[in-house]
Amino acid sequence: MTFSPHPDWILPDWPAPARVRALFTTRAGGVSVGPHASLNLGLNAGDDVAAVQANRARLVAAIGARPGWLAQVHGTAVANADQAAYAATAPAADASVTVAPGVACAVLVADCLPVLLCDVEGRAVGAVHAGWRGLCAGVIEQAVATLRQRVGGPAELLAWLGPSIGPGRFEVGAEVRDAFLAAALPGEAAATEAAFAPVPGTGQGTALPPKYLASLPALARLRLARHDVTRVFGGTWCTYDAPARFYSYRRDRVTGRMAALVWLEKGR
Repeated sequence: MTFSPHPDWILPDWPAPARVRALFTTRAGGVSVGPHASLNLGLNAGDDVAAVQANRARLVAAIGARPGWLAQVHGTAVANADQAAYAATAPAADASVTVAPGVACAVLVADCLPVLLCDVEGRAVGAVHAGWRGLCAGVIEQAVATLRQRVGGPAELLAWLGPSIGPGRFEVGAEVRDAFLAAALPGEAAATEAAFAPVPGTGQGTALPPKYLASLPALARLRLARHDVTRVFGGTWCTYDAPARFYSYRRDRVTGRMAALVWLEKGR
């Protein structure tokens, strides 16, 4: 099967083995219209179902792999992508892994952080949907542990962070910062605090409750480091700031969903 991604889609710049394929879709290349224009891949985003199915068919034709779609719930469950790809109903999970060639681990995002994983020998791959709730609860750690279980040992892993709402746009309340600080391990407190920048004009001495600008990529790197995943790439795109290229729920509310996918090529 051929690999012919749309020229606007993002191919991760990471030193993955040759048999590992990965990409991140953008708004380009689909048939959806209005606020979902044009490559909306989310069935629960308020778009015409037929348009979404047509968009998904275009994606499959472009990548030559079968996605294992998930019913994402901002939790920590990790599915087997090879089972999800053929399931009648998408499993409730926010990450998936596989060792099966031709099956893509896939997550949908429109501000949440997508994290793609592979081992350096190209035996297994994984994808993670990391909104702040799942990230704080440990979805990345669960995915890393599950991937290593699938290869049967303490494999060295690579990670790629895709487009998400950036640290200059992701405004959160004190409860989000407090949740991450409470979950921080010894030695992580300073780096966790650094991932939250106070919003001027809020908090102590003002009439407004404290607000912070949070960095999902910085928080994800901390969680990856817990499991010795330090070769981490990407994490530089802001979905909010590029409306022509990326969907953003925080920016538009009614919008589509993009996909981050990673898979093992057949025959390699």
